[in-house]
Amino acid sequence: MERCHWVDLKDGDYVRYHDTEWGRPVHEENALFETLILECFQAGLSFQCILKKRAAFRKAFDNFDVQKVVKYTPQKELALLQNKGIVRHKLKIKAVLQNAKVFCEIQKEFGSFDKYIWGFTEGKMLLCDGFQGKNDLSDFISKDLKKRGMKFVGSVTVFSFLCAIGIFSAHQPTCFLYKK
Repeated sequence: MERCHWVDLKDGDYVRYHDTEWGRPVHEENALFETLILECFQAGLSFQCILKKRAAFRKAFDNFDVQKVVKYTPQKELALLQNKGIVRHKLKIKAVLQNAKVFCEIQKEFGSFDKYIWGFTEGKMLLCDGFQGKNDLSDFISKDLKKRGMKFVGSVTVFSFLCAIGIFSAHQPTCFLYKK
C-alpha cells in the first residue's frame, strides 16, 4: 500500500499513526487538546520525534486532561522542565499552561473546543491535496488563537493540527487513505 511521502516506513509507530489516526475526524475534547499541544511541541522538530515521546507526554500532562493541566502549579511546571521523557523547552511548557487556559475559555464561550474548531468549516472536512504547510484558513485560525492568547500556534502549526484532526483531508492522491 502506498502512503503519504512523509511516512517513514521503517518506523512502525509512525506508520500506525498515519494509518489509524492522522486525518481522521477528532471531536473528543482531550484528544483535541493533546493533538494541539503535540503540534505546538513539534514546532522546529519532526513529528516523528514527538510521536516517540508521546507516552511520556501523556504521563507528564495527565493524559492531556485539560481540566487538570489548567490547574498546574509552578512546582508542576518545574517538574515538567526536569522531565527527560518530554521536550524540555521552557517556552513550550509555559505555552501548554497558557494554551490550556485559553482552551478552557473557548470551551466556555462555544460550549466545547470541538464546536469552535469545527465551526470554521461548518463541521465538514475539506479536501487539500497533500500537505501544503499553511493556507488561508490556517492563517485565520492562527490569528484568532493568538488573539485569544495562545502561544506556538503559527499558521504552519495550525495547518498541521487541522490535518491531524481531520478538518483537512490532506492525504496525497497516491496514498491509500486519499479521499476525494
